[in-house]
Amino acid sequence: MNAHQIIVAVLLWFGVISELICCLGVAATKNVFDRLHFTSAGNIIGPAMIAAAVIVDGSSAQAAIKAVFVTVVLLVASPIITHVIARAARIRETGELRAKAKEIEK
Repeated sequence: MNAHQIIVAVLLWFGVISELICCLGVAATKNVFDRLHFTSAGNIIGPAMIAAAVIVDGSSAQAAIKAVFVTVVLLVASPIITHVIARAARIRETGELRAKAKEIEK
Protein backbone atom coordinates (compact mmCIF):
# COMPACT_ATOMS: atom_id res chain seq x y z
CA MET A 1 0.00 0.00 0.00
CA ASN A 2 1.25 3.43 -0.85
CA ALA A 3 0.55 6.65 1.07
CA HIS A 4 -2.41 7.53 -1.14
CA GLN A 5 -4.21 4.26 -0.39
CA ILE A 6 -3.44 4.57 3.32
CA ILE A 7 -5.01 8.04 3.44
CA VAL A 8 -8.13 6.79 1.66
CA ALA A 9 -8.38 3.80 4.01
CA VAL A 10 -7.95 5.97 7.11
CA LEU A 11 -10.65 8.39 5.95
CA LEU A 12 -13.03 5.54 5.17
CA TRP A 13 -12.42 3.83 8.50
CA PHE A 14 -12.79 7.10 10.39
CA GLY A 15 -16.13 7.70 8.64
CA VAL A 16 -17.39 4.18 9.29
CA ILE A 17 -16.26 4.14 12.93
CA SER A 18 -17.87 7.53 13.59
CA GLU A 19 -21.13 6.22 12.12
CA LEU A 20 -20.95 3.13 14.33
CA ILE A 21 -20.32 5.26 17.43
CA CYS A 22 -23.30 7.45 16.57
CA CYS A 23 -25.49 4.36 16.06
CA LEU A 24 -24.41 2.99 19.44
CA GLY A 25 -25.17 6.36 21.02
CA VAL A 26 -28.66 6.38 19.53
CA ALA A 27 -29.26 2.84 20.81
CA ALA A 28 -27.90 3.63 24.28
CA THR A 29 -29.84 6.84 24.99
CA LYS A 30 -33.46 6.88 26.06
CA ASN A 31 -34.41 10.52 25.51
CA VAL A 32 -35.26 11.81 22.04
CA PHE A 33 -33.32 15.01 22.66
CA ASP A 34 -30.17 13.09 23.59
CA ARG A 35 -30.59 10.92 20.50
CA LEU A 36 -30.70 14.02 18.32
CA HIS A 37 -27.12 14.83 19.28
CA PHE A 38 -25.90 11.48 18.01
CA THR A 39 -27.99 11.57 14.83
CA SER A 40 -26.84 15.04 13.88
CA ALA A 41 -23.20 14.07 14.41
CA GLY A 42 -23.77 10.91 12.40
CA ASN A 43 -25.27 12.90 9.56
CA ILE A 44 -22.28 15.20 9.29
CA ILE A 45 -19.02 13.58 10.41
CA GLY A 46 -19.27 10.13 8.84
CA PRO A 47 -20.51 11.14 5.39
CA ALA A 48 -18.01 14.00 5.24
CA MET A 49 -15.12 11.62 5.92
CA ILE A 50 -16.40 9.08 3.41
CA ALA A 51 -16.82 11.84 0.81
CA ALA A 52 -13.29 13.02 1.57
CA ALA A 53 -12.06 9.47 0.93
CA VAL A 54 -13.86 9.41 -2.43
CA ILE A 55 -12.36 12.77 -3.36
CA VAL A 56 -8.84 11.77 -2.30
CA ASP A 57 -9.18 8.49 -4.19
CA GLY A 58 -9.74 10.55 -7.33
CA SER A 59 -10.59 7.60 -9.56
CA SER A 60 -13.66 9.38 -10.92
CA ALA A 61 -14.41 13.09 -11.09
CA GLN A 62 -18.11 12.33 -11.36
CA ALA A 63 -18.01 10.30 -8.13
CA ALA A 64 -16.19 13.15 -6.38
CA ILE A 65 -18.79 15.67 -7.53
CA LYS A 66 -21.60 13.41 -6.32
CA ALA A 67 -19.86 12.92 -2.97
CA VAL A 68 -19.50 16.68 -2.50
CA PHE A 69 -23.13 17.22 -3.49
CA VAL A 70 -24.41 14.60 -1.04
CA THR A 71 -22.25 16.04 1.74
CA VAL A 72 -23.53 19.57 1.10
CA VAL A 73 -27.14 18.36 1.08
CA LEU A 74 -26.57 16.59 4.40
CA LEU A 75 -24.85 19.64 5.89
CA VAL A 76 -27.81 21.81 4.93
CA ALA A 77 -30.64 19.38 5.66
CA SER A 78 -29.39 17.84 8.91
CA PRO A 79 -29.82 20.90 11.16
CA ILE A 80 -33.24 21.61 9.66
CA ILE A 81 -34.47 18.06 10.18
CA THR A 82 -33.00 17.96 13.70
CA HIS A 83 -34.80 21.18 14.59
CA VAL A 84 -38.11 19.92 13.22
CA ILE A 85 -37.80 16.67 15.18
CA ALA A 86 -36.94 18.58 18.37
CA ARG A 87 -39.97 20.83 17.95
CA ALA A 88 -42.24 17.84 17.33
CA ALA A 89 -40.85 16.06 20.39
CA ARG A 90 -41.36 19.17 22.52
CA ILE A 91 -44.98 19.45 21.41
CA ARG A 92 -45.53 15.74 21.98
CA GLU A 93 -44.09 15.85 25.51
CA THR A 94 -45.61 19.10 26.76
CA GLY A 95 -48.57 19.70 24.46
CA GLU A 96 -47.24 23.06 23.31
CA LEU A 97 -44.12 24.55 21.80
CA ARG A 98 -43.62 27.58 24.02
CA ALA A 99 -41.84 27.22 27.34
CA LYS A 100 -43.88 27.75 30.46
CA ALA A 101 -42.83 30.29 33.09
CA LYS A 102 -41.72 27.64 35.58
CA GLU A 103 -39.45 26.06 32.94
CA ILE A 104 -37.77 29.38 32.21
CA GLU A 105 -37.08 30.10 35.90
CA LYS A 106 -35.03 26.91 36.35
